[in-house]
Amino acid sequence: MKRAIRWVLNHIPRRWLQRLAGWAVPVMGLAYVGRGRHCPICGTRRRKFLPYGYVTTREDALCPGCLSLERHRAIWLWITRNTDLLNSHPRLLHIAPEVSLMGRLRKLYTTSDYITADLESPLADMHFDVQHIPLESRSFDVVICNHLFEHVEDDRRAMRELYRIMRPGGWGIMVVPEDRSRMTTYEDDTITDPEQRTALFGQYDHRRIYGCDYDDRLRQAGFRVERISCSDMLTPEERTLYATANDDIVVVYKD
Repeated sequence: MKRAIRWVLNHIPRRWLQRLAGWAVPVMGLAYVGRGRHCPICGTRRRKFLPYGYVTTREDALCPGCLSLERHRAIWLWITRNTDLLNSHPRLLHIAPEVSLMGRLRKLYTTSDYITADLESPLADMHFDVQHIPLESRSFDVVICNHLFEHVEDDRRAMRELYRIMRPGGWGIMVVPEDRSRMTTYEDDTITDPEQRTALFGQYDHRRIYGCDYDDRLRQAGFRVERISCSDMLTPEERTLYATANDDIVVVYKD
């Protein structure tokens, strides 16, 4: 199953993956019946979650119920425990919407207060380049934008655009793949070969791998940045039950 999932991720375009996964992954999940894992987003219980990964396969990663990954479950736990997002319904823009988070948020929000956007995803409400957002300044209270900047040609411009459309007092979650052993982000736009990009950046459609200067890029766009460590936020038992990673959740604020 590991090899099959890795082949699919690397050879089928993302727009088709999003259509196929909704029925294929739950079927594969039948092989993991049990109660050792619990998805806090959809409530699915399995003895463990499915493997997932473009290059290196991660065990216990993909929920067969809502398609959440480790970071999605950690983000959901932080949102539910530390914000009033699900009750106060601030105006929310969700860029590159994750199926798992989008599925829950759509049930809680009206159409006008929850907007999803992507360059090409058939699941999104709007389609635009995040480097040129066709929305009014100061028009959203919350922005969720995860694992997107590594795909964008000018990530600094994209960050400035998200800062522009956020209202003062607003906040957002902006997580990216990071290598914290690197002091600076490694990027090279001359590298266009998918295999080379995979080897250097971790995925065929990534343009960079972020280092310890990621927070500085967000600050230069205007944001105040806070990091939440999953190892501090959750007990060891919770990290096992929910199958979360030890990555940080990056929360930004517009003062």
